[in-house]
Amino acid sequence: MENVGLVLEGGGMKGVYTGGVLDWFMEQQIYFPYVIGVSAGACNASSYLSRQPGRNRKVSINYVNDPRYFSYRNLLREGGMFGISFLFDKLPKEMEPFDYDTFRSSNERFVVVTTDAYTGEPVYFEHQEVKRIDCDIMEAIKASMSLPFISKAVRIGDQLLFDGGVSDPIPVEKALQDGNQKVVVVLTKDESYRIKPFTKQRMAKMIYPKYKGLVQALIRRAEVYNRTMDLIQQLEQEGKVFVIRPSRKVEVGRIDKDQPKLEQLYEQGYEDAKSLSDQMLKWIHSSVAPVMSS
Repeated sequence: MENVGLVLEGGGMKGVYTGGVLDWFMEQQIYFPYVIGVSAGACNASSYLSRQPGRNRKVSINYVNDPRYFSYRNLLREGGMFGISFLFDKLPKEMEPFDYDTFRSSNERFVVVTTDAYTGEPVYFEHQEVKRIDCDIMEAIKASMSLPFISKAVRIGDQLLFDGGVSDPIPVEKALQDGNQKVVVVLTKDESYRIKPFTKQRMAKMIYPKYKGLVQALIRRAEVYNRTMDLIQQLEQEGKVFVIRPSRKVEVGRIDKDQPKLEQLYEQGYEDAKSLSDQMLKWIHSSVAPVMSS
């Protein structure tokens, strides 16, 4: 499988759908040579690259009602509602061990998308390159998951970074620019989903007076997202991308703690990947990419 990329959208708790998709891939030993993830997509990708099926399900669903995971208490203690120390220290090192050795030795090219607070532009970090700036890729994943308004920025080097979904929510163009001839895109919303225009400009300017680029990126986000969705539809028709998306309307909110609903969405991702995998593999290995429909 050469020159084939995997793009993983974010979406907060909607990302449990991606967890289901990736678990099916792992069970079938389907690994892409290039993986790029945004926010929850980047977090899911880490357990995919560490070859740990089921781990994303446990982390995203079993602990969602633990106040250390997400709560106002974390806002007071850590400056953000997500418990970063819990998610990136306690959970992976003690409660749901993360296989750091397998992850770090993986041969896949792994890219994490973040957003520069000052410029509002996307900043990409590659697993094999971050050591040059004395950074662990987990720091980039933290930044990619740092949602404006409920999380604080993450500093890497001389940059302050936020959620990659603000500036490049579905990085299919980046995947193609990086040399992939075909791209599999895993979305966390159904086909009809589009983002409505940003209506909190005044609040954003008040909260982030120094981050004018971030504010402008928030204002542009709906346009960027919707344009990217239109591009994906076009590329899908041209046979350049294969899309796996929820086959039914997603009822899970971005910050949702309803475990039964999360379980259903995870199972939907698993079953959607299962039903489309043969079609996807035929498309990947075809010399001429046919027009596909998911």
